[in-house]
Amino acid sequence: MSSQRPIDAAGKASAMMELPFGHPLARDGAGVDGRVRTSGDPPVPPELALKFLKEGNQRFVDGKPQSTKVDSIMRKELDREGQAPHTAIIGCADSRCPLETLFDTLPGDIFVLRNAGNTCTHAEGSMVGSLEFCTGKLGSRLIMVLGHTKCGAVYGATNAYIAAKRQEAPVTSALEGLLFDLAPVADKALQDSVEAVAAHAVRVNVFHTVDFLLKHSAPIREKVRSGQVEIQGGLYHLDTGKVEFMGRSPKQEEILKSIDALTLPPSMTREGGRTLGYGPAARGTYGVRTTADAPVSAEDALKMLKAGNERFAVGAPLAKHATLKMREALVSHGQAPHTAILGCADSRVPVDTVFDAMPGDLFVLRNAGNTCTHAEGSMVGSLEFCAGKLGSKLIMVMGHTQCGAIAGATKTYLANKEGKGSKSAGSALEGLLIGLSDVAEQANQELGPGVEESKLISHTVRVNVFRSIEFLLTYSEPLRALVKSGNLEIQGGIYHLETGRVEFLGHAPTQAEVPASDFTLPPSVKGLPVRTTTDGPMPSVEALQILKDGNKRFVTGETLAGNVTNGMRKALVKEGQAPLAAIVGCADSRAPLETVFDAMPGDIFVLRNAGNTCTHAEGSVVGSLEFCIGALGTKMVMVLGHTACGAIKGATATHLQLKAGNKPKVTKALDALLQGLSVVASKAADELGPNATEEQIVNHTIKLNVFHSIEFLLQYSPLIREKVAAGEVEIQGGVYDLESGEVEFLGRCPTQDTLLKSGAALPPSLA
Repeated sequence: MSSQRPIDAAGKASAMMELPFGHPLARDGAGVDGRVRTSGDPPVPPELALKFLKEGNQRFVDGKPQSTKVDSIMRKELDREGQAPHTAIIGCADSRCPLETLFDTLPGDIFVLRNAGNTCTHAEGSMVGSLEFCTGKLGSRLIMVLGHTKCGAVYGATNAYIAAKRQEAPVTSALEGLLFDLAPVADKALQDSVEAVAAHAVRVNVFHTVDFLLKHSAPIREKVRSGQVEIQGGLYHLDTGKVEFMGRSPKQEEILKSIDALTLPPSMTREGGRTLGYGPAARGTYGVRTTADAPVSAEDALKMLKAGNERFAVGAPLAKHATLKMREALVSHGQAPHTAILGCADSRVPVDTVFDAMPGDLFVLRNAGNTCTHAEGSMVGSLEFCAGKLGSKLIMVMGHTQCGAIAGATKTYLANKEGKGSKSAGSALEGLLIGLSDVAEQANQELGPGVEESKLISHTVRVNVFRSIEFLLTYSEPLRALVKSGNLEIQGGIYHLETGRVEFLGHAPTQAEVPASDFTLPPSVKGLPVRTTTDGPMPSVEALQILKDGNKRFVTGETLAGNVTNGMRKALVKEGQAPLAAIVGCADSRAPLETVFDAMPGDIFVLRNAGNTCTHAEGSVVGSLEFCIGALGTKMVMVLGHTACGAIKGATATHLQLKAGNKPKVTKALDALLQGLSVVASKAADELGPNATEEQIVNHTIKLNVFHSIEFLLQYSPLIREKVAAGEVEIQGGVYDLESGEVEFLGRCPTQDTLLKSGAALPPSLA
């Protein structure tokens, strides 16, 4: 489509100024030529943009819209070339109709801002900054402030003003400044109709906003002076759909003549911010906040963050370097930050700068990924100190766009998902990324399959903010208590590197559920206790989950076991052990099974031999497990094989020799062991078929051997068989991956139900 445009980009802007309506490039804003406006189009003169709006509104009124079809080509062109709206419009959120529909425009034709009352009240920096961006960066040359009849915001403000006047009370309405302009009419309404005042207020409010823009935006004011930009007002009549175009503000010339210097919106100045409730109640007794100043509520602290960030985003910061006296005051009186912030070390700019804060205003914590992963005690303890000792009422967890840590974690998750990544940490950074990959997994589940990696990373940033909030609430009893009592707010935010603005996310969606947690310490701080007979037997379901959780900690490098005290050892001697699981493992597995499952002494009853088998160890293995189940009360038994098992490799080689007609000599116990295990390798080879490689047979034999051992236990131990049949004991299998450290939990033996009917009373070697 772009190739059909008749003049090149360099000549578009100047040519457009002279183009008559109907020229191929002077499209009518309704998209009748099938194109959307992009940055490849020249700017539209204000009078032509106004013509587009009028004609579009007439089509809307007549019920003959033309901008109803938007296809993928249009969307792709807007994405590729960027938007170039011909008009920026401040409308009302209460106007019942999308402004694009009201003016029958295509996507990209108009730049829409909406809030209650189409005003700049409580949105000054945002509105002014957005319009400066639109008229500067995007090249729009017409700004319209559009009110509408029956405006709930203005009617409500009018009623509040009239009521206050009748009671001779102070006026606190959000539209107080607007209503003061209506004082003569309002006074008449004390005896006359409030409806008439409100209807008039809607019109006055439109020009009140226009005047505000002219007074408080030097870039817009200068563009209006030079004729580059036009600002006009309009009124949308809800009953007819017709827009009444009201033209320029009656005060425009007066404002343009009287104001020359740069002026900022009132809320963005320190004094004005305090007056309007955006800035701090005071700069502090000593110029900075100290303990000599009153505490700041969470609501006020949030307002201060928003106002400060707006000043930073538009390049009008007010914070100054601390003087010697300020520094001395912070030392002698102590700090009293209004907000604690957990931010990311990768955010490219100091957090204090992002919020235009003075020294002492914020208590800042930063790490890669604004997370508690691998920093649980440090982060939680620091925030407990700030909220408890220093009295801060607000905690903000702040992520940011293009986060390197989250991008790395997302890539780690995707690689592991495809089986191409390492699940074990080779460095502290890898451990961090593996720990954060769970967040990427949650984000992927929320977005669904097939999502683009960039979108997944962006959503993971958001999920990670809430995950950190949830962690704080789950594992900190002091923070939970403060939140429950209303003395603390924990909220989230995302700092957008591209714009400098912070997107305030509010509470975590699960906040109402999390305070029910009964955890008192983060996992890494709490550590693990030892189990003794005083704890009683543990159900198999819980035992299996503990094994899974422990292995996950082992894989990610977040192990908790250790720090065995003298008291723990004495308790194991005095009270006796009560292992949560019995495990038959392989002597060749390279790692203690307690380490693989991040278990404390006494947690696991470990049996190990070459090949995790009962072959040539029948009585020993069976008798040991019967003791563990019977005398110690253990409910969970696991047979654990492992990858690259030397015994299974030898057994497979023995099978292949036998298959080739070469019967190996049995001259030592190992030969007998391998020959006994070769039966399992033979079964694996039969299942895989004649084309299976030796490596494939080995890998399959490892799994079959796990179940082979389980089958032996069920077949030849009446005690184990009875306990399993009664549901008192669970026997499952697993394979430990030497490379990743991860255990694949295989579940029950497929033949369990059949084997429970066995009548054998003893292993063959004992019978």
